[in-house]
Amino acid sequence: MNYYRGIIAVVLLCIFSGLYIFTKLAPKEIPLPVIPKTIQVPFNGTVPTEITHSDTTKKQIIFTFDGGEGIQSATAILDILKKHHVKGTFFLTGKWVLNNKSIVQRMLAEGHEIFNHTYDHPHLTELDDKQITDELITMDNVVVNLTGTSTKPYFRPPYGDRDAHVLAVAAQSGFRSVYWTVDAHDWMQSEGTTAEQVRERILANVSSGAIVLMHIGDTITGAILDDVFTTLEGKGYKIVSLTQGI
Repeated sequence: MNYYRGIIAVVLLCIFSGLYIFTKLAPKEIPLPVIPKTIQVPFNGTVPTEITHSDTTKKQIIFTFDGGEGIQSATAILDILKKHHVKGTFFLTGKWVLNNKSIVQRMLAEGHEIFNHTYDHPHLTELDDKQITDELITMDNVVVNLTGTSTKPYFRPPYGDRDAHVLAVAAQSGFRSVYWTVDAHDWMQSEGTTAEQVRERILANVSSGAIVLMHIGDTITGAILDDVFTTLEGKGYKIVSLTQGI
């Protein structure tokens, strides 16, 4: 009987000794580090309101320039912005950027803002969700690859063609729509609109906080912008960029 008890004692001793050695030599489980959440839901999960004007309590005006076709006024716009010490705001398409890389690089070098005007300038209300997203993301990638700078968080829908659904889809990709207060109608040059008509339209309709829509691909903008700036500055207005004014 004592013989069997001795065997059992030896066996138990071996088992406990093995467990002790295992616990001492086995690798400890290292808890995973807590990784901070770096990806935020755009706009806190809500669809931001569309921007149609800046701070109306300040005597300031935002001039924005869309680029989808043509560069007729590009150099003149940049020269006039420099002359008046104004930081400009440009909404460009991806195709325009690819075709005018040196102009885009000058815009950034001189401190101007470049935002999203889609890749191919479509009517966004006619596209499905994926197509809307692709238009915005593809354009953004073009600018990031060229300049290292994103166009987020602002975009302007081509033709001003948007609805609540378009704004919601854009917001999911991190973009907020910027509309305008005054359409200068410079884009109607091909329909007979004159430089003087565009000039008078701007001066007659702007007020504190206005966002003016003009274009790069016509000759009117470059021809009248200096005079428009000078006239507005003479009335006490300050010309500011989008991010300066909102």
